[in-house]
Amino acid sequence: MTIGIIGFGNMGQAMAQGLLSKGVSAGDIRAAALRQDKLKAACDSFGILPTNNKQAARESDIVILAVKPWQIQDVLLGIREELANKMVVSVAAGIPFASLKEMLPDSARAVCCIPNTPVAVGRGVLICENKHSLREEDLARFHDLFGRLGEIVLLDAKQLSAANAIAGCGPAFAAMFLEALGDAGVKYGVKRETAYRLAALMLEGTAALHLETGLHPGAMKDAVCSPGGSTIRGVSALEKNGFRSAVISAVDAVENK
Repeated sequence: MTIGIIGFGNMGQAMAQGLLSKGVSAGDIRAAALRQDKLKAACDSFGILPTNNKQAARESDIVILAVKPWQIQDVLLGIREELANKMVVSVAAGIPFASLKEMLPDSARAVCCIPNTPVAVGRGVLICENKHSLREEDLARFHDLFGRLGEIVLLDAKQLSAANAIAGCGPAFAAMFLEALGDAGVKYGVKRETAYRLAALMLEGTAALHLETGLHPGAMKDAVCSPGGSTIRGVSALEKNGFRSAVISAVDAVENK
């Protein structure tokens, strides 16, 4: 099974890295992008074959469209014939299945999916529109292959934007929190690499605790806050500075762009 990735920017490379780390052979991946110099350098680092859009589509069983949303129509016009009878996975945020279907040949089977960058280490989230044209065997193949990159979540089209603001944009927000905790550690004498590692392990463990137990985040917070203790003082300072309001406002800003 050959996989073609058309558009080899941050997300295309993150998906390639994740697939390679989960058993896909470098020889089974083709990558295409507009800038040939950047493409070759990126492909060389992964050991995969750089090519052009048409060849990637022609030679692949599954074609991943990882171009920017405003580029997708022009890209598909150039490779429409090559996509006949192909399985197409679009990761262009903001392009719903109904719009994608109109740009593809009738025989192409497609699904729209929004991954986040942790797919690079197999710990991502892939938010997919539950309306698609995959056959039963295509869907099984999709879950087998892309399930290696993280958890696949199927949602209605009207929920995709907000879900992407949480899971797709969220890694940037989480990274800012991780960086801020690291800076605070450095302020009080902890080595930066140690502070970052402590903060990262804390975030990973807290997330795992919630996922495995189903505990409400408020209950998890309360379990750490002893009366008159240091943690509740920190929580109080976060509230005073509008921590939760700032997070919600960040999602508002994404949704109201």
